[in-house]
Amino acid sequence: MSYRSHTQNPANQLLLVLTRAAQHSSTEVIVAATSANIFRSALHFAHIIITVPDWAHNLEFLSAAAVSMAGHELQKSNASLLPTDLSPGSVAKLASLGIIACVSLLGNLLFAFLTLRDKSLHRTPYYLMLDLCIGDFIRSLLCFPLVLKSISSGSQWTYSKRSCRIVAFGAVLLCFHAAFMLLSISLTRYMAIAHHRFYCKRMTGWACTLIIAMAWILSMAMALPPVFEVGTYKFIKEEDQCTFEHRYVKANDSLGFLLMLAFIVGATHFIYMKLLFFIYDHRKMKPAQLTPAISQNWSFHGPGAAGQAAANWIAGFGRGPTPPTLVGMRQTTQTQIRRLLGLEEFKQEKRLSKMFYVITFLFLLFWAPYLVACYLRVFMKSAALPQGYLTVAVWLTFAQAGINPIVCFMLNKEIRLCLKSYVPCRNTQTQREPYIDA
Repeated sequence: MSYRSHTQNPANQLLLVLTRAAQHSSTEVIVAATSANIFRSALHFAHIIITVPDWAHNLEFLSAAAVSMAGHELQKSNASLLPTDLSPGSVAKLASLGIIACVSLLGNLLFAFLTLRDKSLHRTPYYLMLDLCIGDFIRSLLCFPLVLKSISSGSQWTYSKRSCRIVAFGAVLLCFHAAFMLLSISLTRYMAIAHHRFYCKRMTGWACTLIIAMAWILSMAMALPPVFEVGTYKFIKEEDQCTFEHRYVKANDSLGFLLMLAFIVGATHFIYMKLLFFIYDHRKMKPAQLTPAISQNWSFHGPGAAGQAAANWIAGFGRGPTPPTLVGMRQTTQTQIRRLLGLEEFKQEKRLSKMFYVITFLFLLFWAPYLVACYLRVFMKSAALPQGYLTVAVWLTFAQAGINPIVCFMLNKEIRLCLKSYVPCRNTQTQREPYIDA
């Protein structure tokens, strides 16, 4: 008796129809299909035992049928869950983007932890850098998994068009947020060196909050309008992501956004160049010229007389009342001492400016190939870009989300000391050196 004769049973045919109907339904009836398969196997077993008297043949036939059915079901499960037709290029994309996402998430999360935990980092530049890292963390957490999903689906968007517009809105929002934050940081760096007294007086916690809020508002103003325009945000198969659909200039909706992004990046570098020229012009400042006081019988007059009289009175050479400079004299505090250390503060601000400029330069370096590709699509009617170049350009924009914490840990000694103080294998925490007037 063959296996095909068993499938001609009316009960088996009914179960086969039910199973096929369940397979075409949604995921809620998978349990019903599985139960039908089990019940069909039980009917096969009972029918063979009753009709065929040879028990050895029964066992051999049942084992072969069970193995065949199990292999068939396993093959269908693997085909539905794990795509096996991925090309080596797609596998390389998945692996590289997975590494970028892990590095970005861990690095930005570690920097946020150190900034919030260590009180010595509760200052304006680190607050602004914290907001920049939070934006990169959100981008890695929300956008990168959807890119991985589209690659594993054969460069296809498996969700609705509305969800694609929402994802594209988030990606463009975070891109402009990074650009506006870097512009704001460059302005604060210029004020910290060129107008240090104003910077120390005005750059408080509320000022940082206002700068961060303005960066988010401007970014949303740039990313929100294309959501309501048809055809502006779209899934780009060559890039495996939802973003702007860059078309020829005569039928283009994204040229203004490209020009705005280029203007922001250019303005940021212009401010750093101006800061560099300011530091170069003030690298050798002339010392203050002190005019000595004139003395006649220990009574001083002229420039510097009050200070000289106070020094002589302390030394015991003068007579009379207490000099004006010593009346109501208070003990020097740590804040007053730090005001005398302008050179050390200047060096510290220079190191922070160097770190932020490296971050800004890497932002331009990683986004430049993709911006070039976008401008070529806009201004060249039949621009056929190589797929390899476009893939590398897009993946460099992804890598930019994870490079900022690495730069901070490499170029900022204060952050490295904070990180070493939280390493579990160290017995004692690293003592930070205070400012010393050399």
